[in-house]
Amino acid sequence: MNKKKVFNLAKGFRGRAKNCIRIARERVEKALQYSYRDRRNKKRDMRSLWIQRINAGTRLHSVNYGNFMHGLMKDNIQLNRKVLSELSMHEPLSFKALVDISRNAFPGNKNVVHPPRKVSIPVSV
Repeated sequence: MNKKKVFNLAKGFRGRAKNCIRIARERVEKALQYSYRDRRNKKRDMRSLWIQRINAGTRLHSVNYGNFMHGLMKDNIQLNRKVLSELSMHEPLSFKALVDISRNAFPGNKNVVHPPRKVSIPVSV
C-alpha cells in the first residue's frame, strides 16, 4: 500500500501509529488481520446466540435444544436457527406449535417432569 492509503486507514489510531509511516503500516496490517478474523468470529458468535435463545425457549416447554432440533429434523421442518430464535422471542405461540410438532416427531421429547427443588428457608430466632 502506498503512504496515502496507509495514513487514510490509520486515521483514529493513537500515538505515532497515525502519523509515522513505519508504525502506521504495522498497525494497519494488524488491524486488517483482526478485521478478517473477526468477520468469521462474528458468524460464530451469532450462531451461538441463536442457539442460546432457542434453548431458552424450548426449556420453557420442558424440551432441551438437542431433542427439539432432532424432532424438527425428523419431521423435515427446515427452519434455520436465526428464524427459530426470532420465533422463540417474538412469536411464543408459533414457537410452542413447533415444539409440539417436534415433541410428536421424536419420542425423547415427551414431557419430563422434574421434582421441585427443596429450598431451605432460614428461620430467625
